[in-house]
Amino acid sequence: MRKINIGVAAAALIMLGAVTNIRAANEKIVVVAAENFYGDVAQQIGGDTVSVTSVLSSPDQDPHLFETSPSVVRGLAAAQVVIENGAQYDPWMDGLLKAAPKPGRVVIMAADLMHKKAGDNPHLWYDPATMPALAKAVAAAFTAADPAHSDRYDAQLNSFLASLRPMNDKIATIRNKYAGLPVTATEPVFGYMAAALRLTMLNQRFQLAVMNNTEPSASDVGAFERDLERHNARIMFYNKQASDRVVQHMVDLAHKSNVPVVGVTETTPPGLSYQDWMLTQLEATEKALAGNP
Repeated sequence: MRKINIGVAAAALIMLGAVTNIRAANEKIVVVAAENFYGDVAQQIGGDTVSVTSVLSSPDQDPHLFETSPSVVRGLAAAQVVIENGAQYDPWMDGLLKAAPKPGRVVIMAADLMHKKAGDNPHLWYDPATMPALAKAVAAAFTAADPAHSDRYDAQLNSFLASLRPMNDKIATIRNKYAGLPVTATEPVFGYMAAALRLTMLNQRFQLAVMNNTEPSASDVGAFERDLERHNARIMFYNKQASDRVVQHMVDLAHKSNVPVVGVTETTPPGLSYQDWMLTQLEATEKALAGNP
């Protein structure tokens, strides 16, 4: 079992001859992604020569409360390529991989690609730099497993990278118009994207407490409430898939104080690609910043 680093992905995989022999000519590359946005990218890169299963895919599922099942273990047992987030976001994956070993399996971890570790904000897919790096690592893994279709994987990688342009253009538009404006959030789900937009994020201690399932301090709760009541924050982001009493209180207070609320999610909604999902949330953010929630 190996973890791919983007700088050496292609060379390392090509050298590992065992990987190139794991796929018969008429078989699809079996891919398991811990989260559906990574699975979506793998499908876009692999097309009809891969079979992709995503473990976390339900928009109603709190990723922090995920429990494994025998079907997940069976799926991983057949997986030739596995994609996980890392940084302790999906720690259950490592245990499952040990329980379902497979010779020559390639494990791609987004946290490794982005040089992140436990304790860092694990919501890496909201960093605009993550998916290009991950897509290149996935394409390298597919090429090593199935060199006969290397040209196809290269072409589909280039198509994927080009398809990110509307998202990047929207980021630039929002950043140029609203950089520096203060915003807040109940959890750091959108944190990397907010940083890319160069928004000033308030109440970060509160967000970390919620993310780590600990009670925010009274002083942090009070500071958050004042920022909403006094309109110190232009908008508030909240995680639509995970809520508790304190978070719901902040959502209600934001509405009462006429602070626009932008809901974000930790899995891609049904029917949307990663690109469309990001663009939809960026458009909602732009609308809220403009004062049109």
